[in-house]
Order: sequence, then structure tokens, then C-alpha cells
Amino acid sequence: MNANSISLDQPLARGRTADVFDWENGYILKLFHNWFSLENIEYEMKIARAVHASGVKTPAVKELVMVQGRNGLVYERVRGESMLTLFQRNPWKVFGYARMLAHLHVQMHACSFTTDVPKQRARLQRKLRDADALSVLLKTALLKSLESLPDADNVCHGDFHPANVLLTETESTVIDWIDASSGNPLADVARTSVILLGAAASSQVSNPLLKIFVRTFHAAYVREYFRRKPGGYDEYRRWLPIMAGARLSENITELESWLVKQAGG
Repeated sequence: MNANSISLDQPLARGRTADVFDWENGYILKLFHNWFSLENIEYEMKIARAVHASGVKTPAVKELVMVQGRNGLVYERVRGESMLTLFQRNPWKVFGYARMLAHLHVQMHACSFTTDVPKQRARLQRKLRDADALSVLLKTALLKSLESLPDADNVCHGDFHPANVLLTETESTVIDWIDASSGNPLADVARTSVILLGAAASSQVSNPLLKIFVRTFHAAYVREYFRRKPGGYDEYRRWLPIMAGARLSENITELESWLVKQAGG
């Protein structure tokens, strides 16, 4: 399959910013909707190449193409189902999946970028300033707390959760790196905590029993992360309100009141 033969009414998957299609020779095409700017697509390609070069197992991006008037990125095809799908199908495997997520996060944080990527601290400062739900006093306090925490230059995903891990029987691959940055691993762990606990505390997870499984998953993930990478738990706790406040800039309605509370409001 190539640009001339692709059928736009037969995607492998549909998404908010792009649709995914079969491509040739072991690749897939992520074809963006026209409202998504070329600048953002080029940025995604840059980040994807930087992550791949860092040593983290992630799909390689081949090239930027135009297909039937839409811009797209050609990625290495990765097999597997998301950890989220498998977890929902097999919730009794909660501890195994949680340990696996922690192991992948530790592996990721052992890597560093060899090219220029956004700095985590600058990104968090911008998000906190853009979080309109925060009071001026709380926003100022969170920015001051952020300044007091140590910086680092490790690979940080910025949106690491089970939906962004693809699994086969023998391999795992981390996807969706658009929020990647160079920064402090403990902030990245705190971001994952805010995502998981926020889902369990809101309508993002509606089933009461599944809410319990998600909280159990989170507790097991954090425990395993610090078992594999001891030290830093107190600092991780200091990152939590900052990451909650920063997530408010994403304007997720069902999370707003919970995030404000976690941020200290």
C-alpha cells in the first residue's frame, strides 16, 4: 500500500488528531486531520526521533508524507494491544501489569536525550501559569515549590499510563511521546499518579469495582517503582500537587474539582 492506493475510509484506528492506516513494508501511516498544523506534526517527528535515539524502545518514524491533501508520519509498525485493554479484560492480573508499568518507567528514566528537547521545568511553569482554575495564591505557591525541587535531564514521557504501552507475548513498546521532555523522573512518576488516581476519582472510570482495581494498580505501580529505584519517595510526594495543578491547564472538566483539591486548593 502507498500514497496512491490508500483508502481513507478504511483506517486501522481513528483518533482526535489523526487516523492510522496500513502502509507498506512493515510501516503504518499516521495521517493527521487538516486542522492539525504542520508545525505540530514536524514537532512530533522531532520528538519521536529523539526518543528512539535515546535507547527507549519505541516506534521509529521514517518520514513525513502528504496523502490526498493531508500530512502524515510513516512509523514503524508495532504489534500488540494496549496494557489498558488487557487490564480491562483481565483485571485480576492487576499486580503483574502494575509491576510491568513500573519496570518500563524505571528503564525509561535510565535513558537521557542526545538531542535538544523541551525542558520539563519550563513546560510545567507554563502549564501552571495557564491553569485558570487555580487561585493566584495557590498558583504562586506551586510555582515557588517547583523552583525548590531539583532538575534533571532524564527521558520523561509526560503522559505515561497503560493506554500508552503496547504489549505482545514477548515485547512491550511505549507510544505517544508528544509530551516528552528532559527532566526529573520523580515528576514523571507523579504525573502518572495524577492520571491514574484522577481517573479512579472521576467519571473517567465509571464502574465502582474497576475504580478499586485502578487504585490497587496505582499503589502496586508506585511500590514497585521505588522498590526498583529506591529513594526519592518524599520528593515524589512533593511533586504531586505540582503535577495536579499543571494538569488543570488541560481543561478536563470532570477532573477539575479533584485536581484543585490535590493541588492544595
